[in-house]
Amino acid sequence: METLDAILNRPSRSIASASVARLSGVSKNFGAARALNNVDLEVCGGEVVAVLGPNGAGKTTAVKLLLGLAGPSAGTVSVFGADPRTPLNRLRTGAMLQVGRVPETLQVQELINLFSSYYMKPLPIRETVGAAGLQGLEKRRFGVLSGGQKQRVLFALAICGDPDLLFLDEPTVGLDVEARRMLWDEIRRLVARGKTVLLTTHYLQEADALADRVVVINHGTVIAEGTPAEIKARTAGRQIRCVTRLPIATVCSFPGVMEVRSDRGAFVISATVAEPVLRELFRGDPEVSEIEVTSAGLEEAFLALTRDNESKEVQS
Repeated sequence: METLDAILNRPSRSIASASVARLSGVSKNFGAARALNNVDLEVCGGEVVAVLGPNGAGKTTAVKLLLGLAGPSAGTVSVFGADPRTPLNRLRTGAMLQVGRVPETLQVQELINLFSSYYMKPLPIRETVGAAGLQGLEKRRFGVLSGGQKQRVLFALAICGDPDLLFLDEPTVGLDVEARRMLWDEIRRLVARGKTVLLTTHYLQEADALADRVVVINHGTVIAEGTPAEIKARTAGRQIRCVTRLPIATVCSFPGVMEVRSDRGAFVISATVAEPVLRELFRGDPEVSEIEVTSAGLEEAFLALTRDNESKEVQS
């Protein structure tokens, strides 16, 4: 059997492609409410897996199970092939959660020092500060920071132990565009070093930009899984944005139109094929303007998947 020291000194790349974290047939009940229902989820080394779903879908519950913060009602949970609550697994994982509190009276540097002390081989403090974009804030007390700055501190606390497996639960909430892009770049650097990331997010662009694989959960059940391209391919079609004087009911009646919604004075039209819809638009309104045609993106695929799932739930 490998010793603790041997495992901790093993190169991060050695875990690439191996199963790092797994839920097998997992259900989780909170009283009469079922948060997860027979979920199978696997995360392999060196990849970014994005777990998507509406509020209350079960995303955070899945993360808590993999962190050992809760136990399953049925099924098995494993991290690095063992119980996630083992001391060794604690040393190899880091987490940034929506819930939880840190002492607000401590300075940023004090917090990083404190959390780093929990690990045997943490990152140098300067490296952690730089990765989280906290330069110049080291002496600031946590309680006086802005919401975005607090998010960056929580990210620093998640990575300071140089974990092999990193859980990020809505990591960019409250961040401005520049800070969000900075965090994306840091996640890419971590993965390039052989780290593994499980990400939950409401920003579909974030999942599209970062994830090797996307898992969509709704009502505690996995309803879709695949690469971002594979998920998007499940919603074939085009999206047309335009300004027109035509009534929404008229546009909805055009052949191939699946959905029309109003957005800031324009129509956003989801269609199987763009050209016939455009011809009908020009025929009905020669002055149609501000036309944009794009392929269906991850957001459209996510909305279609969850909408279809909701319809099936109602029918059942």
